[in-house]
Amino acid sequence: MRFDRSDGVFCHVTSLPGPHGIGDLGEGAREFLGFLGKAGVDLWQICPLGPTTEVAGDSPYQSPSAFAGNPLLLGLDRLVEEGALRPSELEPVPDFPDDRVEYDAVRAYKLPLLRTAFERFDGSPTAEAAADLDAFREREPWLADYALFRALSAARPEDTWMEWPEPLRTREPDALAAAREEHAEEVRYHEFLQWTFDRQWRELREVAADNDVSIVGDVPIYVSLDSADVWANPDAFHLDEGNRPTAVAGVPPNPGDDGQRWGNPVYDWESLAEREYDWWIARFRRLFELADVARLDHFLGFVRYWAIPADADDPGAGEWREGPGRELFERVERELGDAPFIAEDLGFEDERMDALAYEFGFPGMRVPQYADWCEEGNPYQPMHYPEATVGYTSTHDTDTWMGYYGALPDHQRDCLHYNLGADGEGSIEWDIVEAVWASEAIVAMTTPQDLLGLGSDARFNEPGTARGNWEWRLTAGALDDAIADRLWELGEFHVR
Repeated sequence: MRFDRSDGVFCHVTSLPGPHGIGDLGEGAREFLGFLGKAGVDLWQICPLGPTTEVAGDSPYQSPSAFAGNPLLLGLDRLVEEGALRPSELEPVPDFPDDRVEYDAVRAYKLPLLRTAFERFDGSPTAEAAADLDAFREREPWLADYALFRALSAARPEDTWMEWPEPLRTREPDALAAAREEHAEEVRYHEFLQWTFDRQWRELREVAADNDVSIVGDVPIYVSLDSADVWANPDAFHLDEGNRPTAVAGVPPNPGDDGQRWGNPVYDWESLAEREYDWWIARFRRLFELADVARLDHFLGFVRYWAIPADADDPGAGEWREGPGRELFERVERELGDAPFIAEDLGFEDERMDALAYEFGFPGMRVPQYADWCEEGNPYQPMHYPEATVGYTSTHDTDTWMGYYGALPDHQRDCLHYNLGADGEGSIEWDIVEAVWASEAIVAMTTPQDLLGLGSDARFNEPGTARGNWEWRLTAGALDDAIADRLWELGEFHVR
């Protein structure tokens, strides 16, 4: 097992309090880490940190880059402290809601300010700052392609890269060189944003370390088709001669559903194997620059994956193909050492997937909202969690605990009360937190929504819906000392 018995809180950065319409890397994040430190919590789990787009509903799981950071998360106050912005330039601050993110309004406010900060820097950088940016360019080889991709996308906002002129779409060297020259300022702008994100995030990691908190990052197995990743690394994916996908990811139909067509291009694992999985090694290396632990989304896809012909709308038209399995993770260990991964294994039963996770010591996941509370020995009941799991009260993709509890049929609720030793009269949200903390799971994880006993209107994401997701935010002061003390006591009592 690569983990100690520990506990954590799952809260994406966008959900933190802050004055500028969205949780960011500023004072709200530092105060949240202070709360975790006071509560004796070991882990802070987040969603992917990549840029989000309006067309993808601002989902952090559909980013134009698996390597870059989201500029909307930059702390404006930190830029003021550095002198990149003047305090007066932040005024007037729009009347943002403090419990929701309105992404369009945040973009309209923050992006012009980030442009101002860049122009001020670009006009007269100090020798030290210019050298640091050059070092960042040298250290992060993905940056050049990402910045050019964003510059070209900004020049053709109505198109994905698959609609670009063929020389750019297929990355002809002369066309790329000409584009870098034509869009040089825009390229520098996106390099500046990523350099700034990297510095602010590293500062925040130091605050986390001061509070004895480790950060759990997230690795979506697939990347967005309209991304710098696919455009810059066509050999890593199943694409045709024109660099368009021949197959896309999804899951097959099962009894009671029609399957899902996700639309992400699938990997050419044979090509990647010939290159010793260089793209994945680079991705994991970047992830572990930003986080201490990584959750591997859709872990089954590393064993076998459902590939749907790109021209087919029906998920049932797909087929199972073999993933890289142990060969990939052996390579990761040779390059990066004993990488601490969590395997997201929910919803699928597969002996080879379980064996792979066991062989490498990656704990799986358990969420009590999937339990049949009236079935003896049900594996999603916390009292039956094995050690090699991370137990959650809820996740970013489920309802809140109270939302789930309120919708339970009466007989399931009665069985739940019996299993938890609860009477339904007290704080049922804390009953489930304590049950997960008391379990054998090596890691116990909850969310701010569950600590606060919030209902379905506070859920973070509802899969299969396009609107209203990724918006929920903590209000300032909601996680108070009383909650921190209660979490600390639970951790002490259950040896976490």
